[in-house]
Amino acid sequence: MVMCIATDMDGTLLNQHQEITEQNRLALLNAIEKGVHVVVATGRSYVEAKNVLQEAGLRVPLICVNGAEIREPDGTIIEMNGMGVEESMRAASILREEDIYFEVYTSHGTYTENEQRGVDVLVDIFLTANPEVPKEEVEKKALERFKESDIKEVEGYDTLFNNDDVTIYKFLAFSRKDQSLDNANIALREIPNLAISSSGSDNIEVNSLHAQKGIALKKYVEKHNLLLKDTMAIGDNFNDLSMMKAVGIPVAMGNAAEPIKQYCAYQTLSNRESGVGYIVNKFLEK
Repeated sequence: MVMCIATDMDGTLLNQHQEITEQNRLALLNAIEKGVHVVVATGRSYVEAKNVLQEAGLRVPLICVNGAEIREPDGTIIEMNGMGVEESMRAASILREEDIYFEVYTSHGTYTENEQRGVDVLVDIFLTANPEVPKEEVEKKALERFKESDIKEVEGYDTLFNNDDVTIYKFLAFSRKDQSLDNANIALREIPNLAISSSGSDNIEVNSLHAQKGIALKKYVEKHNLLLKDTMAIGDNFNDLSMMKAVGIPVAMGNAAEPIKQYCAYQTLSNRESGVGYIVNKFLEK
């Protein structure tokens, strides 16, 4: 019996248009109505996640920034897990050495040192995968991301690292240079107390070792006197793997990375086909 459902957002709950389909929406609302706990576990910040969920009428607990925050449905933070200053500075140095663009997610918002470079990198990555889409349309979407996510530009990240009032949650790094990403990935894993993952082939996500979706989900389940064996985790990429390993019902999206599919006992349709709604309805029918 499924008593808790945890779903990733990008590539999972959201379709190719970054929207929650009606089938996904109704399936999750049906689960909630039947008494099932529904949790959204995302690499996004709270600001990036909440508007999409509100538009769909989903008022649910959130595991944000890969587990750096756990929030109640009303947005109240019930737990925070940040990176240490030394680890943050070492990780930033590695990414700079490889000339990889990255953003810093913090307790005070998300920051970039160069918004235009961020836009250019994202446009380049998207157009490589989708050459049929007009460049002007992609640039518009990239600029909207910075505005809607309230990503602020700062002269240097050191001002964040050295501010005792700011908790560093995550680095989100992008590059189309596979060798640079590989080099950075290897070097970052040498830094103690960090969790290194990704949500796509062109990025690296750096969090505290204690800020992982699986750890956060386990805490949520225990708090609500539920069982991990009765918990479903749905995702598509490597930053979802920790929660898939924690639960009794791991589900890979049809569009998931191949190692994720190989690990999971269950597989559903792709995010373009409302895979979340499909698998949730299947289990609710049981």
